[in-house]
Amino acid sequence: MLSVTSLRAAYGRIPILHGIDLKVAAGEFVGILGHNGMGKTTLLKTLIGVVRATAGTIDFEGTDITREPPHRRNRLGIGYVPQGRQIFPKLTVLENLQFGLAQHVRSKSEEEETIDNLLTDLPRLKPLLYRPGGVLSGGEQQILALARCLAGKPRLIMLDEPTEGIQPSIINEIVDLLKRLRDKRNLTIVLVEQNLEFIAALAQRIEVIQRGRVTGELKPDQLANPEIVHEFIGMGGISVGR
Repeated sequence: MLSVTSLRAAYGRIPILHGIDLKVAAGEFVGILGHNGMGKTTLLKTLIGVVRATAGTIDFEGTDITREPPHRRNRLGIGYVPQGRQIFPKLTVLENLQFGLAQHVRSKSEEEETIDNLLTDLPRLKPLLYRPGGVLSGGEQQILALARCLAGKPRLIMLDEPTEGIQPSIINEIVDLLKRLRDKRNLTIVLVEQNLEFIAALAQRIEVIQRGRVTGELKPDQLANPEIVHEFIGMGGISVGR
């Protein structure tokens, strides 16, 4: 589904990605692991088009999207849940969802059907529909950010640090939610995360990023071995659990 070859990106004159190679098959759940400053978020931003690639190619379902703008990539079926969630705090939950599906529905009835389906899959949001997004808990905001992404009916979802600022009691709920959504909606998911327990519970394989390069691949059960984790990425900025 996704093929990334020799991908490079920079902020101004500061290079961040130094030739990333990554392949993700349809239906896969792939984790991206590495401590702070290694290029994980930049990789996702480059894949969605917020950061411009300076070299290399991004192929999505047989189409070269390296130079496509973010809205075009979204229409092709790529969704993005950014770090920090970035919901609209003054808009209600319903208005946040309507924003997410604005370029994807053609009628009011289709909008209502899409929102009904989202609330069926994410029932925690149903009693919160008319509350401003800014008053929700961190976990509720994360579920809202995920729902806003799903409103566009993506086939590939990229999640950036979804456990950041989330209470431990909600993390297991999000694990179950992502598993259920992946199976029900036949999603392909790329997850950037530093919580080892969370990423091990979800990812089928984990790509390790160091200094803007993919330097290795781990199986989920290997994250239980601190020696292996230290060998590949060290422990700086990595959370065993919350």
